[in-house]
Amino acid sequence: MTGPEQRREWMGRALAVAAGAAPTADVPVGAVVYAPDGTELAAGRNERELTGDPTAHAEIVALRRAAAVTGSWRLDGCALVVTLEPCTMCAGALVLARIATLVFGAWEPKTGAVGSLWDVVRDRRLPHRPEVYAGVLADESAALVRRFFRGPDSQGDPDRNGAASPGRDRGAR
Repeated sequence: MTGPEQRREWMGRALAVAAGAAPTADVPVGAVVYAPDGTELAAGRNERELTGDPTAHAEIVALRRAAAVTGSWRLDGCALVVTLEPCTMCAGALVLARIATLVFGAWEPKTGAVGSLWDVVRDRRLPHRPEVYAGVLADESAALVRRFFRGPDSQGDPDRNGAASPGRDRGAR
């Protein structure tokens, strides 16, 4: 189990990873996987636009990298920290990876699968259910996504506020 200070520190790191998306067209979401002893194993940010891979959400990127570091898909005892509530794909992946603790920042009412639309990680039919801490640095996490969608030139440009932009009309992912 992690304490509130550690969760905030870890989320700060995930926010820094998310900010790395600034020069790309990807939504700024960051994820970090921590080993059971609290050391960072891997980090990832959204890379869908960068790579053309529809599965390249921050959580998936970080989980893949952590599995490569450990040499196992089983990330028993590890924590996943992500700036935005995971979608169904990412929630399913973290359950299957045996993540022990999920920490996330902002809620995602359009695609969230950790309580907003669905609650995949707490489904009693699944063999593994992580401990969940929601809303850690939620305001900072939400502000990063809001800035992305509003952008510096959003006034008068319908594409910058999501109305007609490819990849930006279906929620934050």
